[in-house]
Amino acid sequence: MTSDILAYQAADLLAEPRLQVFSGRSALVTGGLGFIGSNLVHALNALGASVTVIDSLSDGQGGNRFNLQGIEDLIDIRLADINDEAAVAEAVRGRHYVFNLAASVSHLDSLDAPFRDLDTNVRGNLAVLEAVRRYAPEARVVYAGTRSQYGLIQTSPVTEEHPLLPTEVNSANKAAADLYHFAYHIAHGMATVSLRLTNTYGPRMLTAHWRQGFINWFVRTAVEGGVFKLYGDGSQVRDLVYVDDVVRAHLIAAVTPDVAGQAFNVGSGNPVSLLQIATQLIEIAGQGSIELVPFPDDARRIEIGDYVADTAKIDRILDWQPRISLRQGLERSVRYYQTYREHYW
Repeated sequence: MTSDILAYQAADLLAEPRLQVFSGRSALVTGGLGFIGSNLVHALNALGASVTVIDSLSDGQGGNRFNLQGIEDLIDIRLADINDEAAVAEAVRGRHYVFNLAASVSHLDSLDAPFRDLDTNVRGNLAVLEAVRRYAPEARVVYAGTRSQYGLIQTSPVTEEHPLLPTEVNSANKAAADLYHFAYHIAHGMATVSLRLTNTYGPRMLTAHWRQGFINWFVRTAVEGGVFKLYGDGSQVRDLVYVDDVVRAHLIAAVTPDVAGQAFNVGSGNPVSLLQIATQLIEIAGQGSIELVPFPDDARRIEIGDYVADTAKIDRILDWQPRISLRQGLERSVRYYQTYREHYW
């Protein structure tokens, strides 16, 4: 299964001429043992880049050595926190590209430990930006932000001009980090780009617990044949995008000229309800059931409402569109975890 996934991704990427510039170049991926980061590392390796990874392997955050299985001997893996300024400075030196994905991503955990979230998502990102400014000022920097930065939804679909109205600490800190990347472009002329990612799913995502979103837990529930507990009537709308499409967005943002200082939504633009997602997963896995339950108080407080990304800007400027349908992505995800569940829960 892993070889099938790698073969598909490599063939897709190698068929795109503008991505061939990565061959022979050097890249740093912070959070490169995590979900999106590790998929990006596989892609960069397939494109012929020299890749360095920095990751703290913090408990419960998704870092997993198995995520780089098959290429681990080809990657320079450095175990360190992005708040370790000396380690980050050394990792940044000489890089042509910096993909900044290290983060604490649990909204619920940020309610209980706001200062820990602040350290990673704000101070840690400042450490990366300062290291780039000092030791790799010509590097292209791509930051992985989140749709939750927009917070309380005012208009739909959500454009990049939507106000940032975060509902909890994690989203506020991610929004601050996004703005710091913009500020470093203005103040220091650095080539920074921010991607605001919607719900990303696929192979290598964290499935050990449910505190980092819903789609990872939904996939695990399908693989285990468990009960999908949907809040309310399950009609809440989300915008899902498969991880290979998110990886392509990072790569394209890094090589497209004249986009420094800009932010781009990354999503499918196609709304789907939680009930529809659960139903499809049950069909794919051939098992599982659905139970409608009341909203718990902690989830209700930070619920942002229905979210659908407006992807017109990334389509127009980066010529990026998602390629993997929801059904295809869910099928690949279920097959991956049916094969490798022992490494993830």
